[in-house]
Amino acid sequence: MATIPCCSSLSFFSPLPKFKPTTTTTATPFFYTRALSSTATQPTISTATPGANPQDDNKGVKPQWKAAIDFKWIRENKEAAAANIRNRNSKANLDLVLELYEKLLNVQKEVERLRAERNVVANKMKGKLEPFERQKLIEEGKNLKEGLVTLEEDLLKLTDELQLEAQCLPNMTHPDVPIGGEDASTLRKMVGEPCKFNFPIKDHVQIGKDLDLFDFDAAAEVSGSKFYYLKNEAVLLEMGLVNWAVSEVMKRGFTPLTTPEIVRSSVVEKCGFQPRGTNTQVYSIEGSDQCLIGTAEIPVGGIHMDSILSESSLPLKYVAFSHCFRTEAGAAGSATRGLYRVHQFSKVEMFILCRPEESDSFLQELIEIEESLYSSLGLHFKTLDMASEDLGAPAYRKFDVEAWMPGLERYGEISSASNCTDYQSRRLGIRFRPDSSSSPKKGKASSTPTQFVHTLNATACAVPRMIVCLLENYQQEDGSVVIPEILRPFMGGLDVISYKYK
Repeated sequence: MATIPCCSSLSFFSPLPKFKPTTTTTATPFFYTRALSSTATQPTISTATPGANPQDDNKGVKPQWKAAIDFKWIRENKEAAAANIRNRNSKANLDLVLELYEKLLNVQKEVERLRAERNVVANKMKGKLEPFERQKLIEEGKNLKEGLVTLEEDLLKLTDELQLEAQCLPNMTHPDVPIGGEDASTLRKMVGEPCKFNFPIKDHVQIGKDLDLFDFDAAAEVSGSKFYYLKNEAVLLEMGLVNWAVSEVMKRGFTPLTTPEIVRSSVVEKCGFQPRGTNTQVYSIEGSDQCLIGTAEIPVGGIHMDSILSESSLPLKYVAFSHCFRTEAGAAGSATRGLYRVHQFSKVEMFILCRPEESDSFLQELIEIEESLYSSLGLHFKTLDMASEDLGAPAYRKFDVEAWMPGLERYGEISSASNCTDYQSRRLGIRFRPDSSSSPKKGKASSTPTQFVHTLNATACAVPRMIVCLLENYQQEDGSVVIPEILRPFMGGLDVISYKYK
């Protein structure tokens, strides 16, 4: 599913020109991801007051966590960073970040100067001195100490303010990413053709009603709008889709996981999601520092938080099942009816941690897995290279898959695959130590410097939207729905969903 951006908006996209094959690259200086995150804030059950200025909120706020940010790189590549922010339509304030960084450097220099002077005074005090000379040095040392206390307090405040501002900077962008909004996204691949029906077709809402598969009305009374009950064969379809997706991805060497579905808000932020603010997609738990997850990407990303991995353990590949919870703030209209956009759903997510030079190739692997899965279901879909304004804060590059939904008479997003480079790992503290060709001396640890891993994520199966696709594409003239052959072993051999009553 689409990522939730930091300090930017989320939308769905349509393709334009035909995709032009590209070669992967790792030489581009995209390690600007050192500066990344959403603004750290305390969680609440509701969103922040609309219209609030995050920069105002940052004043006097202490960050809950700190990212490994390369401010020197940002300063030396100011033009590239500024162009990246413009291309992503980000609200990040690069000028303020650089201004705070310069202030920080100046204060650091002054602190170092005063510390050096204090050391000089301390050394002089060790010698034989006349009383008036000693008293003069005592006064000088006292003044230096008071000056240092003030400057060190300023240094801490500047460090916190700089960290909070820099955490709003988005990742750098792959050079082949189309620049612009949704209309600029380009086509990578088109698979199949739309189904042709010789009878009036229904959307999934009507199909579900006729075959007694959903109950939206009861769910609205129990939980509110955009909730649902699955019934009868729809329950088997959900379970079958989950087991099928996990089984297929495991064949590609992924380790299966189930994850916590409540996580600390700091972990949500470190993964690049905004737990609070206007149009947040995250449900926060009032009176705690916890949130409901919007994707298994968050708890899987956190599983190796603050770790140094061995190079030989990479890549780490996970396929995770979880329930996901999203506020879907700002979503309305007929295009979101039924199961297409809901507050709670089941999803199978793929996640990879790898060496930096491998992340481009692993993104291609994830896309190919997605395309293979959806092709085996007989779906008509297209894969899009998403434009810069639709990447979200964490993604260096992102591909979306949109499948044809005949009942809705449009393509709808069913998955995405993102390369986040070291955006998340720099904030989660996930490093690896490269294997050294020469063994360290006896009694000494390896001096090989650590590096940040790259992280990637991709959707294997977002259940509600997959149900939409299957019901609408496999509907029959008699009102029944045929189950794709590949799913039947995961549904007890069921091959068709028929009317319960005549």
